[in-house]
Amino acid sequence: MNIFEMDVYKLSMKVGEKVWSIVAKWNYFDKDTVGKQLVRAMDSVAANLSEGFGRYHYKEKKNFSYYSRGSLYESRTWLEKGKNRNLLSEDDFIYFKTNINSIGRILNGYINAIGKYPENNKVEEPEENYYSKSDDIFFQE
Repeated sequence: MNIFEMDVYKLSMKVGEKVWSIVAKWNYFDKDTVGKQLVRAMDSVAANLSEGFGRYHYKEKKNFSYYSRGSLYESRTWLEKGKNRNLLSEDDFIYFKTNINSIGRILNGYINAIGKYPENNKVEEPEENYYSKSDDIFFQE
């Protein structure tokens, strides 16, 4: 399985895009104070999962997953602030709260599974060739 097939990654990306689309409509002050922090925190959830997935050792993967979880908590804080400051509708807040809880449950399961299975404790690399048959290894569809 690659990172792009993982439910936790896909949901994190989806929620990050929704955050972006809402924050993009805010006024300058709201974007500059709460908005940028919220977007960065939510984007970091998926970004840290990706970085950890690309690391060689399972302990690094676990550390980056912890960073991802920390960013998820930070996102929740900024969403609370957005709601309290009337920047988010109740419906949007419920959407984010529901999805962040789902991401958290999936992410905790993923973190708990990392390192439990010896065959998954390191990246397997082919011995003979270190090139890709595809020109676009990071953006395959």
